[in-house]
Amino acid sequence: MHRIECFKAADSYVKQNAREAGLLAPQVVLTVDRTLASEYGGSIFLGFAACAPRIIPDFLYRLFLCPPVKAREHMAVAAPAGTRKMEAALLEAGIDVVVAHPEHLEEVIDEDTEVVGITSNDPRGFGPASSTFSSLLGRKTFSALFFERTVQRAREILDSNGGGKLIAGGPGAWQLEDEEVLDEYGIDCVIIGEGEITGVEIVKRALRGESIPRVVHGAMVPLERIPNIRHRTIGGLVEISRGCGRGCRFCLPNLRVLRSRPLQRILEEVEVNLREGAEGACLHAEDVFRYGAKGPIPDENKVLQLFDGVSKLTPNVGVSHFAFASVVCKPDLVRKITELLDSRGSGSPWYSGQVGIETASPELVRRHMPGKPLPFKPEQWSEVVIKAHEILAENRWVPCSTLISGLPSETPKDVELTIELVERLREFKSLIVPLFFVPIGQLRGGQFFLKEQMLPEHWKLLAACIEHNFQWVPKLAEENLRNRIQKFFIKEVVLRSFQRRLREPLKLMKEGIDPTDGVSHASVPGLPLWKPSTYQSHVHPQCTRCR
Repeated sequence: MHRIECFKAADSYVKQNAREAGLLAPQVVLTVDRTLASEYGGSIFLGFAACAPRIIPDFLYRLFLCPPVKAREHMAVAAPAGTRKMEAALLEAGIDVVVAHPEHLEEVIDEDTEVVGITSNDPRGFGPASSTFSSLLGRKTFSALFFERTVQRAREILDSNGGGKLIAGGPGAWQLEDEEVLDEYGIDCVIIGEGEITGVEIVKRALRGESIPRVVHGAMVPLERIPNIRHRTIGGLVEISRGCGRGCRFCLPNLRVLRSRPLQRILEEVEVNLREGAEGACLHAEDVFRYGAKGPIPDENKVLQLFDGVSKLTPNVGVSHFAFASVVCKPDLVRKITELLDSRGSGSPWYSGQVGIETASPELVRRHMPGKPLPFKPEQWSEVVIKAHEILAENRWVPCSTLISGLPSETPKDVELTIELVERLREFKSLIVPLFFVPIGQLRGGQFFLKEQMLPEHWKLLAACIEHNFQWVPKLAEENLRNRIQKFFIKEVVLRSFQRRLREPLKLMKEGIDPTDGVSHASVPGLPLWKPSTYQSHVHPQCTRCR
């Protein structure tokens, strides 16, 4: 078996060199939609701009919010971590594969290309953030627009070169689980979920000329079969764990077993990124503070070993997600991590990550997310959130939190409790992003929550979040954005424009009145209802692993 693997690796190496010499075209080309081919000016959380409706011209979005990564010989110098994992899995299987820049597909795809794979976080704009803003403003998101353009262009180029299979995947693949939708985009197959095993098998079948199913659900990949990336990821993102296990009914990663990757494998991936030009490392998990944990309580030693090992390679270490419950049950952990990173010369004004509040209602927590507060109780959730903010503020951490409006069985009283919590958080430097409920996870097959269903309390909650963010965004942009032109554009153009346009609507929202009532704008197609079969298995729609 070892000899066979050696032959595969040698064959892949020879093909790679031949391709670089211009002697061989790739069998498989992976790419991404244009919103994912960016490092967002060094601020990975600006990637959420892809969830915004198209309210500014494309050229301004590309220039200031989503500047493209460089292309080297038509290949993307950095790509989403999920794309890089698939690239590595295919290479380990002896398959000739490259990751092409989405703006250079014509130069890469030719008559020898048999499969094109496209990664997307939010192909139809149906993710929680996208559906929220689309419903409010009645316009398609940048993510939906750029996916449509990329997939159509890839289909055209494939067909002009004799045809080939077009396969879609990524965190937003669940939005494509409808054969009519696949036909509309010209996609032959969509892979939903983890792809390092199932995706490789589908590609092998396509290369052999066999038929492939339209919709495939990826098998869970054992730790030992998760490959190391071969090339640089967007933002230096490195996956440290998969799954969560807290059991939130609206989120599938929480239904999967938490699997933490060995520290040595993580460090090897950090080294790959740094060697190819990454400026630091962004550690990704559903809750970075539970790296190596066996239950809801963080294993402090393993987490500190992780940060110690990574910060020896680069002082610039960030995280993608963490949990408030983890912060509160190990209050010294955040302080120790901060002191460690500061001692290594980080120089960061603050550290940040995405985290979910979702609701302040004990009843909704008990019904839909009973594992979220653990080891605390649902009725303690609001105080856990407040205490976590206190700990984070003391140690220069800035949480970017999400709320969910429209959870099944939500009452006006539930929303009022959440408003009270948001108002108590006003003093803490943070961002709070209100999202509309999207029926995924155990709640798949239900109805999207839309603007038309908003209660007066929902409008008041939205107003409270907007005021909170208006208070803190200018300071955060000033402290965090390194590109002066980008900083000016966001502070003086985008933010001032929003403040000006929302001044009068905000007054109405604070009174619980729909400020869009009677305003005519284009509807967003496809949102109201999904077929029950639409939701099966997917990666978290907001997860930054594939960014």
